[in-house]
Amino acid sequence: MSILVLTSDTLIGTAATGTLEYNGQFFGTDSAAARAQMQRITLSTAVASTSGTAIDFTSIPAWVKRITVMFNGVSTNGTSFVQVQLGAGSILTSGYASCGVYTGGSGAAAAGSTTGLVGAPFPLAVVVRSGTMVICAMGGNLWTMSCVQNGDSSTYAGYSGGSVSLSGTLDRLRITTVNGTDTFDAGSVNILYEG
Repeated sequence: MSILVLTSDTLIGTAATGTLEYNGQFFGTDSAAARAQMQRITLSTAVASTSGTAIDFTSIPAWVKRITVMFNGVSTNGTSFVQVQLGAGSILTSGYASCGVYTGGSGAAAAGSTTGLVGAPFPLAVVVRSGTMVICAMGGNLWTMSCVQNGDSSTYAGYSGGSVSLSGTLDRLRITTVNGTDTFDAGSVNILYEG
């Protein structure tokens, strides 16, 4: 199968059987030349989580159906749990249903949040977390989340899940804490998204 790359701004006619790439989007065609759009996985630019109370990723395309948030050695200066908030035009700060559990170190506990999609609720400011949070569209602007993280490499393990319904098409994402005031002091974050 061959790949044809178009560089013009207008797609005219029906693509031949095979794969067609146009403006960074893939269109697969069957033997009847019916076109189906397929999005590639897009990796954003990593951001250091070493200062500030929030990290925003904006201009997320309307065709996105799944977002993976990646945490690499992230910690804060307080004990408020790290969470992710979504937005359609602006960040939504209420209406979430999410809960997480951790085990290891000093014991085990569960905690939830209605202001964001909470990650693993590690209990100490010094816990350095790594792992991924996967956020998927269910249709009708409803999004669900699952998250798996470790803390301090081998001391803690945690997971969480949740959901939220937006008033419009998702176009942004914020990584922050439940109280919104604890400051990031280590690590980096990034997202990748796909259709």
